[in-house]
Amino acid sequence: MTIKILYGAAPEDIKAYDTERLRAAFLITDLFAADMASFTYTHVDRLLLGGAMPIARSVTFGSGADIGTSYLLSAREMGIANLGGTGTATVDGRLFTLQNRDVLYVGRGAREISVASHSGDAPARFYMNSVPAGADIPHRLITRAESKPLDLGDSRRSNKRRLAMYIHPEVAPSCLLLMGITDLAEGSVWNTMPPHLHERRMEAYCYFDMAPEERLIHLMGQPEETRHLVVANGDAVLSPAWSIHMGAGTGPYAFVWGMTGENQEYNDVAPVALAELK
Repeated sequence: MTIKILYGAAPEDIKAYDTERLRAAFLITDLFAADMASFTYTHVDRLLLGGAMPIARSVTFGSGADIGTSYLLSAREMGIANLGGTGTATVDGRLFTLQNRDVLYVGRGAREISVASHSGDAPARFYMNSVPAGADIPHRLITRAESKPLDLGDSRRSNKRRLAMYIHPEVAPSCLLLMGITDLAEGSVWNTMPPHLHERRMEAYCYFDMAPEERLIHLMGQPEETRHLVVANGDAVLSPAWSIHMGAGTGPYAFVWGMTGENQEYNDVAPVALAELK
């Protein structure tokens, strides 16, 4: 298990960032290295995100040494989304099987988590979001069929998409974590368009199911002074509360969204008119 730390930035700071520094502060790459767990701890609402792609062996994590606790989840909850082939997650001896686009909620207090793939030829790709939690909530597997879908957008605006809620009060309860997956309709390229801000929550995106040669242009920053990140398959982007988060892909893609903050009200947002963007 490896862990790196990001400290975030104020909106005034990024006015002077070049491409390299902007990517270093907000873009997380190399999440899915073979047979290891890679985590990033960010001071943006203390979100911990990670990835693991077990191929030849299982991957185990759970130590809290890097964050100053006995266990990684001593005072945290976690969502684990499988973005690849069939795999398993074992939480303190309890086995869960995750198909593609299934999500496992792991409650506060879990000590050891081990993930594995059914086949090294079609490995599972486990993507993790973890946030501080103040309640003990039982572990729960949420299958793709059990998620709550919302159809959004319009094909005429190239932003038609299906958002599936997994870790959400209407599907599976948590303390502060929200997590879901959005798929774009064929021919649509824009996500989260028109954009919005949510001052009381931060968000992270993990883009996946992109062809190796394709890229996504993720727009971020304050509406009156935007910046962009060029994102590849499997990359994740941190979105502070002061930043918009929208993007357009050069080909098909999907993304996992994870949020945490003061509330779990999905519609607690401040819409931003496209005419306001600069």
